[in-house]
Amino acid sequence: MARLFGTDGVRGVANQDLTAELAVALGAAAARRLIRTGATRRRVAVVGRDPRASGEMLEAAVIAGLTSEGVDALRVGVLPTPAVAYLTSAYDADFGVMISASHNPMPDNGIKIFGPGGLKLDDATEDRIEELVRQGPGHRPTGAGIGRIVDAEDALERYLRHVGKAATTRLDGLTVVVDCAHGAASTAAPDAYRAAGATVVPIHAEPDGLNINDGCGSTHMETLRAAVVSHGADLGLAHDGDADRCLAVAADGAVIDGDAIMVVLALAMQEAGELASDTLVATVMSNLGLHLAMRAAGVQVRTTGVGDRYVLEELRAGEFSLGGEQSGHIVLPAFGTTGDGIVTGLRLMARMAQTRRSLAALAEPMQTLPQVLINVEVTDKAAVAQAQSVQDAVAQAEAELGDTGRILLRPSGTEQMVRVMVEAADEDTARQLAARVAESVSAQN
Repeated sequence: MARLFGTDGVRGVANQDLTAELAVALGAAAARRLIRTGATRRRVAVVGRDPRASGEMLEAAVIAGLTSEGVDALRVGVLPTPAVAYLTSAYDADFGVMISASHNPMPDNGIKIFGPGGLKLDDATEDRIEELVRQGPGHRPTGAGIGRIVDAEDALERYLRHVGKAATTRLDGLTVVVDCAHGAASTAAPDAYRAAGATVVPIHAEPDGLNINDGCGSTHMETLRAAVVSHGADLGLAHDGDADRCLAVAADGAVIDGDAIMVVLALAMQEAGELASDTLVATVMSNLGLHLAMRAAGVQVRTTGVGDRYVLEELRAGEFSLGGEQSGHIVLPAFGTTGDGIVTGLRLMARMAQTRRSLAALAEPMQTLPQVLINVEVTDKAAVAQAQSVQDAVAQAEAELGDTGRILLRPSGTEQMVRVMVEAADEDTARQLAARVAESVSAQN
């Protein structure tokens, strides 16, 4: 049977893959696995969601599962994923549940579970929850033992006070266009940036349950780029549906991706003595330009597999203070246990205000090398990736690149596909080498 949990919770088409029945079972299983034993107080789980229509159904189902196991549901409503992670800790809850499919289109939804302290679950805990889902309900309480539902009226206010600490400098004089993706950031992001002193022009901030991520947000930045230029703004910020991502746009409309944001923040933190061990954590997908910029600054880059959970694991293991992904998941452990797009936006603008420099100027140390990605469909991705002829082709390409580029070959995490990525000093070289290695992969079919 396929694993229920993916790289970031349980996700699928709502009411088809991710049904109300499954949501009830997940809520109940999480309650049985994650409640703290021996406590004299009632058990509590924080529950939040993004504004997609199916979230209402799944929220009700998850809460039914929680309360059926005697856990009280502290409902925080529509809030960003990092807000639910933070509030799980702030309310001293046993665990937290976020109902969101992040940057996915509206028909999809997902259930993300945070353990005590707002930490993401490890594989072993997810596996145990899966086992409990398949076992079905256990001995259910009755009468006063059934869980209750409480609405947390101060949830947004608490979260905004928390993220406000990320703005170490007032943002007065800065104008920012914020693309909220018609998602969970639609209220929180503009409020947070205004509270810090910025002039805010919100766009795509009118969620109706159906329009989340629809041609907007961090995966569709065309309208944000145009809006920044037309408003004469200093920058633009793009969030995804649950606001754990942040990408930026410079005043001229140029996109500043997660790699460039990490470079800006790493240099700022190094200058302030806040970059623990002078180390940045990034994934294997980060551009070589990031590594070159950090090397020039004397910053070490620790590399992980693809996925913010692996970045988080490395940050915790090494007690580092900054990590992230090219996609805009930026993690600052001083401000949260997971990526927080609003914290990222505040820190980026604080750096602009502190230095009185444009975002484009701050991002100059990050010179992105041309990158070519070819996806090759295969019948057995693991076997193909390990084939000797494929390994030989990779080794030959690496020899030709030397220290002027790099090649990455990896099986897809979700499909029968091998991804071939090449970075080089010029695009022609990258394309030629990527095509050659992709041919060696195809020849294995």
